[in-house]
Amino acid sequence: MKSILVPGCILILSSVAAFADGGAAHQAAQAAPVKLGTSGGNILDRSNAFCCSGTLGALVTKGGLGYVLSNSHVLARVGQAVAGEDISQPGLIDNGCRVPQIVADFSQGAPLNGSAGSNVDAALAQVRVGMVDPLGTIIDVGIPSAVLATPTAGRGVAKSGRTTGLTCGSIGSVNTSVNVQYQQGCGGGKKFTVGYTGQVVINSSTFSAGGDSGSLIVTSDSAQPVALLYAGSSTSTIGNPIQQVASVLGITFVGGANHSVNCTGAALATSAAKSRGVSLAAIDHASDVKEEHVDELMAIDAVQGVGVGQDDAGEAVIVVYTELGRPEGFIPDMIGGVKTKIVRTDAFRAFDWANEEVQ
Repeated sequence: MKSILVPGCILILSSVAAFADGGAAHQAAQAAPVKLGTSGGNILDRSNAFCCSGTLGALVTKGGLGYVLSNSHVLARVGQAVAGEDISQPGLIDNGCRVPQIVADFSQGAPLNGSAGSNVDAALAQVRVGMVDPLGTIIDVGIPSAVLATPTAGRGVAKSGRTTGLTCGSIGSVNTSVNVQYQQGCGGGKKFTVGYTGQVVINSSTFSAGGDSGSLIVTSDSAQPVALLYAGSSTSTIGNPIQQVASVLGITFVGGANHSVNCTGAALATSAAKSRGVSLAAIDHASDVKEEHVDELMAIDAVQGVGVGQDDAGEAVIVVYTELGRPEGFIPDMIGGVKTKIVRTDAFRAFDWANEEVQ
């Protein structure tokens, strides 16, 4: 990231190139009812020096009521929020840290205790009457499909988020065990790590950036919800499998028919290679081997994630994510007859990357 000085504040911006509208339409204040894939967050998510926000991701229902879906660390202030706190559009970061229009009220957040509990970073805010598009329209995506997708390695995906707008890529690994760094407060506070299992990872330096946290990731060919974006690094994006999010929160997605997302032009530049048709049996075998060895791999100092994906030849592989600058130790080229693929990147974070900040 780089900082651009503007009068009275420092705006932390992503260093990635602009895609689609470069995120501009996603950061602007909208007339009600607002569309999703837009800047938003809890108006109390601030400190004396900073204010933080993310993305209002999708519209869902629960018990006959409408809710905005995003992350716990966006709407619930990393577990500190109480029901009824105001959720704004745009977020504070796009309104000079001043409170903009209120569109929803915080309702529920999944506990951030990883695989020991909810295993998702997800939260809900009840929609205020007339303030959110009742069709669940997402900027640049349209109305998402009402059908939830199961993530598979190599599947083409898209997301619409506050910072980078519409971007497209493909799933680099599934069934991924990851350690993600959090920070207790906005721009400061105690740092802690949460472990997750079964996660979805997109390996691309341009798929997302700070402020995109909370975006709904959909399949690019059918707009089916597949994951909820919540963390990443400079080269990877991490999402909770959407079916698990739905199960934990007890929600139903507002959506319509399948349709393709317009991954053309600049947005298409973010796409990774498409699936080469690796067999389900090969992925299942690699997943079994991964589960047998994940603990010993995660015990290596540099390893922050282990999942299952495919290589350039279309073979199923165990993908090992290591953190740059930490002792990598010995990671074999093959484990249990399955090749390994090492992806070196900086730390997986849900702060400083996932929340943009204004000082």
